[in-house]
Amino acid sequence: MKTRVKLTFPQNLIKEPVLFTMAKKFDIMPNIRRARVTETAGEIVLELEGSEENMNSGIEYMKQQGVAIELVEGDILE
Repeated sequence: MKTRVKLTFPQNLIKEPVLFTMAKKFDIMPNIRRARVTETAGEIVLELEGSEENMNSGIEYMKQQGVAIELVEGDILE
């Protein structure tokens, strides 16, 4: 299963390996399509690939860490 999401990181998570931890813990392969990170916020648009169960668990994990997640359609460079 593949899905595209936009992750918005609060300032306190910018330097934390939250995305790496989610990918390893839930066996999800992230493909970064666009990113913008400043000292106060981070925004990453990516494609996630993995089993549906792992994707749901991984997304829930990210939300619990404080990352805002939105589904994305279109608007991505191919």
